Amino acid sequence: MGNSSDEPYTLEDAKDEIGILRRVEDDVVERIENAASEEVLQYLIEEQELDIAHDGKRGLGKVRQAVLESRLASDRLKRLVSLRGDETPGDILVPEDVMRNAKVALEAGKPVVLYGPTGTGKTTFAKQLARETGIGYSLHTATPSWTPSDIIGGISPDYRGESLSYRTKLGCVSEGVQRARRFDVEYGVILDEITRADISKIFGPLYTAIENPHQTIFETDEGETIELDKRVNIICTMNMSDRTVNELDNAITRRFAMIELDEYEEDKRRQLFKDWLDTHVTGQTDIDDAELLRLFERDYEGINHGNESTAQGAIMRFGPMHYRDAAVFVGVACRDGGEYEYDQTDSVGQAFRTYIVPRLLNSAAFPQVERIAEHYRALNDEFEEFDLSPAAELAERELEQERRQMGSYE
Repeated sequence: MGNSSDEPYTLEDAKDEIGILRRVEDDVVERIENAASEEVLQYLIEEQELDIAHDGKRGLGKVRQAVLESRLASDRLKRLVSLRGDETPGDILVPEDVMRNAKVALEAGKPVVLYGPTGTGKTTFAKQLARETGIGYSLHTATPSWTPSDIIGGISPDYRGESLSYRTKLGCVSEGVQRARRFDVEYGVILDEITRADISKIFGPLYTAIENPHQTIFETDEGETIELDKRVNIICTMNMSDRTVNELDNAITRRFAMIELDEYEEDKRRQLFKDWLDTHVTGQTDIDDAELLRLFERDYEGINHGNESTAQGAIMRFGPMHYRDAAVFVGVACRDGGEYEYDQTDSVGQAFRTYIVPRLLNSAAFPQVERIAEHYRALNDEFEEFDLSPAAELAERELEQERRQMGSYE
């Protein structure tokens, strides 16, 4: 090597030994630690992508850790290594006031809850918000078995060695605090679909910590104390089909900023539908994609806003993201050798039967089930090109089952 570890490592040095650096991970880490300028880091990471060569396409390996710990690395470069492999869409489609309100709440030190109907892109927006407001994030999906230890931490059995022992294990928020401290960065912790768990139970210690941010919430075996850190942004999501805001414990609405995701602007929603059809259907099937786009829009409008001709209002709130699955299904079903290659228009009704109608019925009360069945019968009549009878029949079977159950109670 032509460079002493005591001397600043220049861009010329890096170019001279790039072949060795591609092979030896520890040398890369040492060069990052001794870099003379951020220009060196940019060359190694942005141009030569040595973090991918040694750490893989994603994950926090030794090279990326060295970048995050470097005093020369800019936030932009730290964000690059933190988000390697992250495929979150760059375009933020939620209304501008939703983004602004969420960012202000986090800047004011409040955790946020993104709530709204299914299919409104809450998880995607949560990741986008974490990327906008921090350098890296972690995502954790709640389950009914969650306890406070999943959030804060607890005691866990350790089966290493000859005998059973116990040690402390960090929860997801505590891990986020540790990450923010270690690298001195803002970091996002996403708690997805929190209404799957018992919110009052799992958030109990967190509620206390939010009100008393200097209070220790956990202590590791090494004696490190964990307190909430202003650099950690806590972002939660919840579906309105699981619970309404009024049904939430007052403790969470007092301590969290409640940000609603509901309607997308019409032009952005239409562009979503068109992009999905362009990607998965157009040129890959014989289906009239313009007519399929019209079907998506008519279905969405009928569910969310009702039918003007019959003066009936909305059936329920239902997000646009569900239609991506329908578009993918049609494209796969109708491709060469696909199951519906020779029955392409039939695939549309099957896509709605598989993805759209079950999700509607999942949270529908009896009057809504009636409206859903009626809605798909009307769509089947209107869109003669597509056979939507499978979707209508699924809703009608659910309606008959609901009627039988109601009859048994009389």
